[in-house]
Amino acid sequence: MEYRIDRNSGVATYLQIVQQTKNALRLGLLAPGDKLPTAKEVVAATAINPNTVLKAYRELEREGLVSPRPGLGTFVLRSLARDEAGSDSPLRAELADWTARAHRAGLSREDVAALVASVVEREFGGDVTEHIEGNR
Repeated sequence: MEYRIDRNSGVATYLQIVQQTKNALRLGLLAPGDKLPTAKEVVAATAINPNTVLKAYRELEREGLVSPRPGLGTFVLRSLARDEAGSDSPLRAELADWTARAHRAGLSREDVAALVASVVEREFGGDVTEHIEGNR
């Protein structure tokens, strides 16, 4: 698991870590029993404060997604994955094809994110922009 921190997103760094971890759980990239990177490893890769990583991990623990094991690390307790969102799902393949077409048509990453956010908002209700923005 590698975290990518966007300092210009306006989303708190610890929330970016929480959201990226949840996305990895949803996509099946992390599974129960997997070990998250140590705070030291995340700090080395992202140049953020170790307390920020620990805050994110505490939030994930509060949500019942991970559990710290003293001296061993932080481990995933449960998955958020659904078969329909897996790497071999037809929906993912359709989205990949659509995204490639959008890119070839000249849309930027931000254009695609805005378009997807507006469609998701219309379909599911509520404002999802902050969730997508936090995942760039």
